[in-house]
Parts: sequence; structure tokens; C-alpha cells
Amino acid sequence: MKLATTLLFVVAVVATPREAFWAFGAHAALVAAAAAAGRLPPRFLLRRLLVEAPFLLFAVFLPFVGRGERVEVIGLSLSQEGLWAAWNIVAKATLGAAASVILAATTRVPDLLKGFARLHFPRVITAMMGFMVRYLDLVIGDLGRMRIALQSRAYHPRWIGQARALAAVSGTLFVRSYERGERVYLAMQARGYRGVMPELEAATAPAGQWVAALAVVALAAAVAALGWVLR
Repeated sequence: MKLATTLLFVVAVVATPREAFWAFGAHAALVAAAAAAGRLPPRFLLRRLLVEAPFLLFAVFLPFVGRGERVEVIGLSLSQEGLWAAWNIVAKATLGAAASVILAATTRVPDLLKGFARLHFPRVITAMMGFMVRYLDLVIGDLGRMRIALQSRAYHPRWIGQARALAAVSGTLFVRSYERGERVYLAMQARGYRGVMPELEAATAPAGQWVAALAVVALAAAVAALGWVLR
């Protein structure tokens, strides 16, 4: 339910016209209300949003390289169309990322995987995501032990020619992970695995959660539609 709500909210944000500044403010209010309902502090949300910073750097250059009518801003000649495009990317990407952060922070991984399965995502992708989450700690542990082994052998790289050992470690880690995956898959097949994990308990959302989810989607859609009417 939360996964579908987040997807529909992101669709409404993307459908909002870029000229409707007030509409993005309304979407941001919905995100803030969801974060407050999930008891997520603003600092937590801002730290997680830093992951989008490299992708937003592209938007910074659009006003400089854009074509069309130019405007003067603090002594700089900027493209008006580039400014609109930059604002459109920053606003929609930030709101979408914030909604995704709230979803990930308030939902267990097994529930997310169940949501993907019920939305009829490809089984192969869902299974890969599940195994990745379950075995990520093991891979990180292997990497940590290899790092300690290198350090115990006085390996402290100072120039690029000494990176050969890191390449060897990466190859070894890949081979170990691949072989572990094969063993796990064969063991699961021997126990009757046919591409779908058994659902041990049926997850049903209370009526109150459905009402809240539908209200968020309806408000976001109404804001997007009103933005087109008042643009």
C-alpha cells in the first residue's frame, strides 16, 4: 500500500507544471506531514537527501548552456529556459527522493519486497533485490576481512601502481560472492524453491491506513490538476 502510494505521489509530482510554484509547496507540505507521521526528524531526512546532490549538479549548468532568451541575474547572463529546466529538475527530484527516503525509513525490507511482488514486478528483479539485501552484510564482512589482511601485510598504497592488489581483492570478492550465490541457490532448489519465496503471513492494512493513503494520493493529484488549471 505504501509503495503504491509513493509511486502515485511521484507521478503526481512529475505531472505538476513547473510554473506552479505553489503546487510544489503543497507537495512539500504533504512530504513534511508524512515525515512527521513517520516520526522522522528533519536532520535525518536532509542527510539522506544528500545522495541526490551529484545528480543535481547537472541542473546547475543548464542556465549557462541553455538556449533562447537570456536574463541578467546578479551580473550573470543566464538562459530563461535553462532556469526553468533547472528549477523543474531540482523541485521534482527532491520531492521524489524525499518520498522514497520516507518509504524506505518507515517500511521493512520484507514488506517492500512483498509490495513489489503484489504490484507484479518481474520475479527475477524482486528475487535479486531480496538476496542482495539479505547477503549484503556477508559481502561487507568479507571485504572487511580482506582489508585487514592487506593491512596486516603492510599494504598502504601511496601511488596508483600499488592499486593492483585492490583489483585482485575485487576479483576475489566477486568470485566468492558468485560461488556463495550458486551454493545458496542450489540449496534452495533442493528445498523446493521455484522462483517465489513462500508468504508466511498475509499482510493486510487496516482501514485507517487505506484512508490516509488514498487521501495523500487524492490531494497530490488534485494539486497537480489545479496547477494546470491555474498556470
